Amino acid sequence: MSARGTALVTGVGRSAGIGATVAADLAEAGWDVAISHWRPYDEKMPWGGDPDAQRELTDRMTAAGARSVAIEADLGDAAVPARLFDEVERELGAVTALVMCHCESVDSGLLDSSVDSFDLHFAVNARATWLLIKEFGQRFRGDHGSGRIVAFTSDHTVHNMPYGASKGALDRITLAATHEFAHLGITANVINPGPNDTGWMTPQQLSDVTRATPLGRVGTPQDSANLVTFLCSPKGGWINGQLLYSNGGVK
Repeated sequence: MSARGTALVTGVGRSAGIGATVAADLAEAGWDVAISHWRPYDEKMPWGGDPDAQRELTDRMTAAGARSVAIEADLGDAAVPARLFDEVERELGAVTALVMCHCESVDSGLLDSSVDSFDLHFAVNARATWLLIKEFGQRFRGDHGSGRIVAFTSDHTVHNMPYGASKGALDRITLAATHEFAHLGITANVINPGPNDTGWMTPQQLSDVTRATPLGRVGTPQDSANLVTFLCSPKGGWINGQLLYSNGGVK
């Protein structure tokens, strides 16, 4: 086991995504890192699949001196979170940091969202978050040192209702761990990264977000990774129970 421990980062489907940058940063900071992804999600989205992403990332993390493993996991299946933890423990040891970047996100509003889509959003974004946190809390032991939970959220609900509503549930589920897991020495925080340039924005959206951000640029996955790595470090141990806006001040 590394000096820092083992981090499980979910939602690492694409090299351009937040999850991949978070995982690479944690590896470079001294963590062993397990990543999970669900290929069918990316393949149905406009950006398409990134079949080499996991191999390239695990190679990069190995080069940084970390042990790593990539696991395909359908977090819409309620049985998968426990199996995911089982596999990470077999490959890398006990998880000491849980970073949740996974999501279901399909644009639809109040009038055109289907019941099936609504249910899938809540299964992936809310229920899986609860089940992952539950597994983490049940398996964590004090001799592991301190633990970290970090989840990514969003407040975008207009024409993206199932996504935003389920992310609101994610906030509350994650922050409950602040108190329910306090006796274990685990901190829990949520990050709202605002609009991040991971390849999904149109040129007009990029221009609009740039104008709306006081710092005059769009957020990047590296901005998010910087905060996660800090929160998972000893220096981040006093930050607890917070919903942190790491978005450059965008309005």
